Amino acid sequence: MLTTKLDLFAGIPVSDFTVSLKWYELLLGSKPTFFPHETEAVWELAEHRYMYIVQNPEHAGHAIHTLFVGELDTMVTQIAERGLPHSNCENYPDGVRKITYRDPDGNEVGFGGAAQ
Repeated sequence: MLTTKLDLFAGIPVSDFTVSLKWYELLLGSKPTFFPHETEAVWELAEHRYMYIVQNPEHAGHAIHTLFVGELDTMVTQIAERGLPHSNCENYPDGVRKITYRDPDGNEVGFGGAAQ
């Protein structure tokens, strides 16, 4: 296990930066925190925990990320209100539920939390 301070940057390669930027703004409910360059956008999801998209067509569509959140149902409702339907919902025997979204390239972003 790592014992030092840890920052996490989870990257998602996309084929069309402009299209993906709009999609991730809907998914995450905000504009990016910063832009390292013209085809990369970064969101700070929590202190020292970042998700970013970067235009990299040859690798687009292969990312799989799951984030655990405290208020899963609230988040799913808010995302639906912004116009993004989820692609899958899984309920696990231990009381955890995972809601999966797929971006225009097929990258998977899942949100997990306690089933309610």
